[in-house]
Amino acid sequence: MSVGDIVTLAADANGNQPQQFRVAGVYEPVPDPMRLNSSKHEARLHLPDLLALTADPADPLATETVDAVNIALGGTSDAEEFSRDLMARVPGLIAQPVRAAAYRTGPFLVLERFHLAIAIVTILASTVFLLALTVMLVDERRETVGVLRLIGLSASRLLLQVFAEGVLVASVGAAFGILLAIASQGLINLYFQWRYDTALVFVRITPGVVWRSIAIAVPLGVVGSVAASWVLLRRGVLSLARR
Repeated sequence: MSVGDIVTLAADANGNQPQQFRVAGVYEPVPDPMRLNSSKHEARLHLPDLLALTADPADPLATETVDAVNIALGGTSDAEEFSRDLMARVPGLIAQPVRAAAYRTGPFLVLERFHLAIAIVTILASTVFLLALTVMLVDERRETVGVLRLIGLSASRLLLQVFAEGVLVASVGAAFGILLAIASQGLINLYFQWRYDTALVFVRITPGVVWRSIAIAVPLGVVGSVAASWVLLRRGVLSLARR
């Protein structure tokens, strides 16, 4: 279909009372998560043409009645304040910001809670795995720690060294994970945009996500390293050196 073509439209699937229209332009619909699996074919008509196509001839008020009206606010208008003022002026009218209503209820709220649950389970499981791995790595350094204790290094000095090492390793790991996410987000978006034929952005690594990841990963890594090393440093020097 291109500009200038003649198309035939009807109000029902049987094609009753068809009307012909000339294509004035072709556009890409605004990406909408609520219509991810719906049909991608749609047409926009001038209001008089739309009313003439869809109006019920048996209803005298068919061309004078609307179910909903979309209002675009300009400038710095507050949508919440406008909706409250409008409902106060017109009793029985329901006015609410579309974006806020969509994200407070329905599938978006369920999806947000599902992501939160998955994130909590993932963090807890990875923390347990990290602690177990750290305990094994620290136990392999038992003799080294024993030698350092024998030459005069205190447990607090070794614990400080472990703390610095934990900060370094956790920071490098967090940076690697963030870089991997940034590098792969484009491929993930391309795949799902191709799969669902949409321009929606499915993955976006924002500065808030980056700082939140660092705030979670680095403290957990440090705590895991210090906790595993503290158990080892509490042992006697001779038991560490296996004497």
